Amino acid sequence: MALPRQARQASAEWLKPSTACLAISAQKFKTRKKAKIRCSDYRNLAPLTEAFLLFSQSIPSQNELGIIDPKAPTLELTVNGHDLTITQSPSVLSSNRAGGTTGAVVWKVTPMFAEWLASPTNIFARAGVLSTSSTVLELGCGVSALVGLALGPLVARYVLSDQPYVARFVEQNLGQNRRAAGGGGRPVARPSGKRGRGRGRPHPGALSSSSSSSSPGAAAAAAGGAAGSVAFHPLDWEADTPTHTLTGREDARSFDLVLGCDCVYNEALIPPFVQTCLDVCELRSAEGNLEASPVGRPPCVCVVAQQLRDPEIFEAWLREFCTRGFRAWRISDTELPEGLRSSDGFVIHVGVLQ
Repeated sequence: MALPRQARQASAEWLKPSTACLAISAQKFKTRKKAKIRCSDYRNLAPLTEAFLLFSQSIPSQNELGIIDPKAPTLELTVNGHDLTITQSPSVLSSNRAGGTTGAVVWKVTPMFAEWLASPTNIFARAGVLSTSSTVLELGCGVSALVGLALGPLVARYVLSDQPYVARFVEQNLGQNRRAAGGGGRPVARPSGKRGRGRGRPHPGALSSSSSSSSPGAAAAAAGGAAGSVAFHPLDWEADTPTHTLTGREDARSFDLVLGCDCVYNEALIPPFVQTCLDVCELRSAEGNLEASPVGRPPCVCVVAQQLRDPEIFEAWLREFCTRGFRAWRISDTELPEGLRSSDGFVIHVGVLQ
């Protein structure tokens, strides 16, 4: 991909290191602790320049487009020191399901992203964005529930969301790994409001968690504070509009983080995916208008992890993301473990509504 002269001239401007990390400055948001996140080597992004920089480097080829093993019904994975048995569905992957099948299997970026997020040294944990009081939503969770299994026990509430067609697999994975991961799970209320009739979307799965857990994490969360509550909520980007009921908590009407792991791969799904990210982040703004809501809460942070596959699709996503009001940064390779860096073919971007 050639970089136009106009973009080359602008590159020096876009590549200047930025200290505006996640836009959570005390001056703008008046947080109670007046905390700032020092995001070393974050970069304000121009979509075309960012695409060129990422795809002009040597990227290792990935077999099976980045699927760990498309034929195995189960995978044995270790995430955050926990040995997990993950059930997936090769038969669904190879089917002609109209709504798509890619969520039926586990993709390579997912366990690495889960491991990194669960680390106490990652930038969100150091900044206090991820803590035992955080409420987190994952979009397009797929069958594995891996990120929820890793991060759920460490936050107050973790909500997995996706289409319901892989519900039983996610429920199975939560159930058979809950003790190993040290977390809990409880059902969530019915879906959010409808946008209108949607076509369905070909991405990661869903679950309909109907069982409750008596694990220490879940019990502590139910008691009102400590981390450990993990649950699923059906959410179709093209048909549903996120509302505060997604949190599943009476004391929380918005999210601290919204996560998307390998959700950017199909150009047709970029607008509804970004719109859903926007809707979720705007719940925090709407909450701020309520008299009973905490004053000066920091904004919802959107985190998107993906494999570098197609420069045009990547650029289209980032352009849509920025056009819809997100200010975006890429997490520097120096903040990421080996295997999850851009030189390995994976990137993580952060967005905060302007």
